[in-house]
Amino acid sequence: MRENSPATVLVTGGTGFIGSHLVELLVAGGARVRCLVRRKSSLAYLPTDRIELAYGDLVSGEGLAEALEGVGTVYHIAGVTKATAAERFYTGNVKATENLLAAIEAAQERPARLVHVSSLAAVGPSADGVPLMEDARPHPLTHYGKSKLEAERIVRNSAFASRTVIVRPPVVYGPRDTDVYLVFRSASRGVALRIGSEESYFSYIYVEDLARMLMAAATVESAAGRTYFAGNAEPASWGQFNSEVAKLAGRKIHNVSVPPFVAHTLAFLSEVSSRLRGSQSILSREKVREARCRYWLANTSRAERELGFQTETSLEDGIAKTFTWYKNSGWLS
Repeated sequence: MRENSPATVLVTGGTGFIGSHLVELLVAGGARVRCLVRRKSSLAYLPTDRIELAYGDLVSGEGLAEALEGVGTVYHIAGVTKATAAERFYTGNVKATENLLAAIEAAQERPARLVHVSSLAAVGPSADGVPLMEDARPHPLTHYGKSKLEAERIVRNSAFASRTVIVRPPVVYGPRDTDVYLVFRSASRGVALRIGSEESYFSYIYVEDLARMLMAAATVESAAGRTYFAGNAEPASWGQFNSEVAKLAGRKIHNVSVPPFVAHTLAFLSEVSSRLRGSQSILSREKVREARCRYWLANTSRAERELGFQTETSLEDGIAKTFTWYKNSGWLS
């Protein structure tokens, strides 16, 4: 049984990678979409002529009450994935979620559903190569993962818990992404970097598939109060991923093993450089720690069983679509 789609949905993080793809699908489906944005946010990937903009800030709480007026569904996608200081993860992921929930609970007319986007990092890697179930005991490795887990706990301990669906994506890739893009850039030149000598395996999802899953989480009545892993049913290896990219670029892949101590040293230097520049880098000691784990695997059968959701994009097709977008956008030479 599905509920009627609300007239207005609110998306936080709509200017970002995942959020902008979700907004596109929502608009294409006829939904009235409102995006919570900061005044300095880039609107480059938003169809601004077809959506409403609500100016506000999750960390300060500014504008949240107004943004929630008349809203039936909230997609909370905004968050911090990389930062120059650990506390910024907790500000951007935990404090922001606290403020959003406080505004929801204070609203005269509360939304019918909150879809909260978390991460596989909130649970951590698989120790033995067996894909994790949603109820596995969490053991996040990094401040990012710990902050996402704490945000989940805040949601589950709130008065809105019974109306909330938590979705935990693994590796998300696709057009506009700037993180996995670095893998594309390296592999398109015929180089695949690996920390240590062992192959590693991961669950993944193409961004448009994730957007469809978020929409299912918002509309399936029985999903309220539940948590779901997102992703394709079968995992991949980074060797497989790199080889697919290299093939599209007409290259032969060359694997380069980086000793762990070298990776940690380079990550430390990258962190120092980022702080001096006041910018953020994907390379950090915590990212190296995550990369050294062989198995980032999630069992996605609950989403298939309860949401009726299956991914539509194979790894090969998703890589090809993403590669083409990067090429056409001038991101790859």
